[in-house]
Amino acid sequence: FPGWGSQSSKVQIHHNTWLHFPGHNLRWILTFTLLFVHVCEIAEGIVSDTQMKSRHLHLFLPAIMGFVAATVSIVYYHNIETSNFPKLLLALFLYWIMAFVTKTIKLVRYCQDGVPFSQLRFCITGIMVILYGLLMAVEINVIRVRRYVFFMNPQKVKPPEDLQDLGVRFLQPFVNLLSKATYWWMNTLIISAHKKPVDLKAIGKLPIAMRALTNYVCLKEAYEEQKKKVEDHPNRSPSIWLAMYSAFGRPILLSSTFRYLADLLGFAGPLCISGIVQGFQNTTNNTNSTEKDPSNSYLSSEEFLRNVYVLAVLLFLALILQRTFLQASYYVTTETGINLRGAL
Repeated sequence: FPGWGSQSSKVQIHHNTWLHFPGHNLRWILTFTLLFVHVCEIAEGIVSDTQMKSRHLHLFLPAIMGFVAATVSIVYYHNIETSNFPKLLLALFLYWIMAFVTKTIKLVRYCQDGVPFSQLRFCITGIMVILYGLLMAVEINVIRVRRYVFFMNPQKVKPPEDLQDLGVRFLQPFVNLLSKATYWWMNTLIISAHKKPVDLKAIGKLPIAMRALTNYVCLKEAYEEQKKKVEDHPNRSPSIWLAMYSAFGRPILLSSTFRYLADLLGFAGPLCISGIVQGFQNTTNNTNSTEKDPSNSYLSSEEFLRNVYVLAVLLFLALILQRTFLQASYYVTTETGINLRGAL
């Protein structure tokens, strides 16, 4: 929140968006993964608590607070980034250190108590130690690149030329990962189009990276590289296909990866529904409920996935993630196709 109010340090650009810090996408992916693991930890604690004779708030209440803390951390980071005030990231770095240390102590205690690796709580704690360690490494990398702490000469970052141009309103390359995934950055254009017909002035100019001349130069350089490679082989001619792959292969592979992930998540629906139906059948057949011993409250992964409510939540999250990956694949494919046709 102090970063949110630090408008005096904001770089003078025409749009309130800009990715400043290195490791931005990795940080968002790790935070989303951390939130999902926190959800699993909350569910594991609630399921374990329901199988006991008395209430044990320590099984899920710390996980809820951890979920809230992870959510606040990404909101805090987003406002620090758009305000361009990296010194406030030092507080976030200290939080990652404390979280990493406390989860490591918890994991070591599990090992000392002889908790087997097959228990879900042990696995969740181990995954959290890895995630907090990676987030700590991302923060160290920001300090190393931006040199905002322990360095005499901090790195000064110049705003991209597109953001200095009032005519450019296509902000997709400059918004955060969540806004890209949900197309939140398009809300301004959608609202204006709802009020009045959209003209070319409202759409604005293309960013430099999407202009035909930029893509033509990129494809030409790749083709020139192909010509240099075949100079020593008179019988071979430069391949335009290899040049196209060299210039535009990365987004094509990214689009394919998104599509494969979406297709794999398509299996989650039938598996979860099958588990839910089987769980209701077992509940109907087994009328006598069994309660767990409070001294042995650990839940295995198989017991956790037999819970119908857990499977329902997993089904919901899997469907949302599947549609997100599918739409991302369509978007990257369409954008790459337009750029490639412009280059040709």
